[in-house]
Amino acid sequence: MAVDVKTVNLEDIGEDKRYKSAKREALYSIILTVLYFVWWYGFAYGMGSKPLSSYKFVMGLPSWFFWSCVVGFIVFSFASWVLVKFFFQDISLETDGRDDLKVR
Repeated sequence: MAVDVKTVNLEDIGEDKRYKSAKREALYSIILTVLYFVWWYGFAYGMGSKPLSSYKFVMGLPSWFFWSCVVGFIVFSFASWVLVKFFFQDISLETDGRDDLKVR
């Protein structure tokens, strides 16, 4: 039984345009995640490291919790929606060789 081995030159293939789009979208997602962490950490430890007697309350919650967890969740949920709606692209996952990526 003989095995037919084909040699493929990787330079002839070229880079799939979907990879460029996926890398850009992954970078946007990582940046948004880091910003959310900075927001959460800044409010939680910036305002939450004071003595309990100096806490202020918003809607019955400590202000550090309200700003870091409640408002942060709302702000970054909206930011995620904007990112997906305006910066991410639908791409075909088929490998039939067609170029279905819409370039913006």
